[in-house]
Amino acid sequence: MRKYVCAISMPEGGDLPAAATAEECRRTPSIWGRETGFQVADVNISVKKNRPAPTAAAGAESSPAKANRRNGAAALGVLPGLLGYTLRRTQEAVFGDFLANVTAKLSPAGMTPGQFGVLAIIAANPGLKQIELGGALGVDRSTIVAAVDKLEKRGLVERRSVPHDRRAHALNLTGEGQRIYRKALGLIERHEEKITDGLSAEERAMLLALLAKVMRAAAQ
Repeated sequence: MRKYVCAISMPEGGDLPAAATAEECRRTPSIWGRETGFQVADVNISVKKNRPAPTAAAGAESSPAKANRRNGAAALGVLPGLLGYTLRRTQEAVFGDFLANVTAKLSPAGMTPGQFGVLAIIAANPGLKQIELGGALGVDRSTIVAAVDKLEKRGLVERRSVPHDRRAHALNLTGEGQRIYRKALGLIERHEEKITDGLSAEERAMLLALLAKVMRAAAQ
């Protein structure tokens, strides 16, 4: 008797067929899959188990993500849509520009954004008490004492005793402190112009107002 070779479609995990005729073999389409052979009567049957069609896996890379990987950059996923992430990356970029265009140009001692903040508030409030300075900057007493100590050692700030309160100190800028403050302010104004170069005056004002809202909401 002539033997027929055919492929019988079988679901993954299903039972093998008990028998197959030559006519069934001729009618059965060949299906790609894993192949196992067995004999039924005089028909050589090659059983190919159906496999589910390939589907996109969860979290599969999109075309832009694949392009980033080819260019050596990892996809950022949801991060660019998170405000906190964007604020942190923005702060890092702004701080880097501050170091390059303000701190480095006030050598040898330099100046950090925090130190400039102290000088700016004292310049606007001569005779300000340390505790009031800390409240304005939103930092605790130990932090503000350390900051003022550093500026006092550099000859930029002086402490004066407060009448009727021996524990309190009034803060003022020295002559050198005023000079350094004015120089730093000029550098910072140019730094601010650079980082807001793509914004109009109205957009800059709106950005400041929106960031103030975010800051208040985060502080609650």
